[in-house]
Amino acid sequence: MVDGVTLPLPKMSGAGTPRLSDIAGQASVSEATVSRVLNGKPGVADSTRQRVLAALDILGYERPVRLRRRSAGLIGLVTPELINPIFPAFAQAVEQVLAGHGYTPVLCTQLPGGATEDELVEQLVERGVGGIVFLSGLHADTSADPSRYAALIDRGVPFVMINGCNDRVSAPFVSLDDRAAMRMAVGHLADLGHRRIGLATGPLRYVPSARKREGFIDALGVCLGLPREEAQEQVCCTLFSVEGGQVAAGALLDRGCTGIVCGSDMMALGVVRAARERGLRVPQDVSVVGFDDSQLIAFTDPPLTTVRQPVQAMAGAAVGALLEEIGGSPVQRTEYVFQPELVVRGSTAGARTALRPARRLRTNRPPSGAG
Repeated sequence: MVDGVTLPLPKMSGAGTPRLSDIAGQASVSEATVSRVLNGKPGVADSTRQRVLAALDILGYERPVRLRRRSAGLIGLVTPELINPIFPAFAQAVEQVLAGHGYTPVLCTQLPGGATEDELVEQLVERGVGGIVFLSGLHADTSADPSRYAALIDRGVPFVMINGCNDRVSAPFVSLDDRAAMRMAVGHLADLGHRRIGLATGPLRYVPSARKREGFIDALGVCLGLPREEAQEQVCCTLFSVEGGQVAAGALLDRGCTGIVCGSDMMALGVVRAARERGLRVPQDVSVVGFDDSQLIAFTDPPLTTVRQPVQAMAGAAVGALLEEIGGSPVQRTEYVFQPELVVRGSTAGARTALRPARRLRTNRPPSGAG
């Protein structure tokens, strides 16, 4: 026992027996300082105390119960499916910010055939959450009934919404500037010499899709001088998925597009797949621009040029607005718009004068089943 602390401390799986000297060395402090922190005694600067606690975490040891932060309450986080990597990226960012403020996040995912958003919200309210963060939920669907959110306000549950501003809902919104994103993407392809540029995006009943479409049409007019009627023909709306991207690519390639902007990185992967199925190379024959810059996209083949959402900044703003509401300081019911960033990688290149499939190798081998 050292100053009232008995070693070993509780340890996580795989960790050995800790010593004060190990912790002190990791935190670059004296063993006496470690002892004071572990016993919860005064006389230690907050920054030093945090270094000692961080050393415990790094070495794999659980903090003594007296030093664990008590939860300030539960916050619900309602997300769509987690197949699209941008959603878990947002969820992780929101959870990190909440944890930094002492709140415990409760993640609720809408799975196909599973609980609906309304059912998830009801479960959260029953658990006594202090507020809810909605990520690309029904608020973004213009065909959905917004009265569900008015009912939530009547029950005194604060909430904030990420992506998909809805004028019929009274709440703080945190959004990406989808129109600016399209200007960046179209401008990039136009600078590379592309004159037939298409857009593959999701259903237009979703606010982000509708904004992308409008921004894309405007950008074609500004960058290429294309009349609005012609620009509209270069938009194909399917689903925000790999399969949706494949379907859209088929239609856009048939229209002679040499550059395709996508509403999500998942759709962009579908466009790449569709191009290759036609014997076309990316980017030599077709340039592809994604949307989101979700994790691992930089490691695709080829690395994907994409529009990056500032996930961490948007998550921080959403949580900040929600905590203000919870603290009794109402936040203005408006939309906080964040600027995207174009990340240029290997899926875009100079345009070819004509779109033609790559040459296929011929073989004298007889067809399958021939004698």
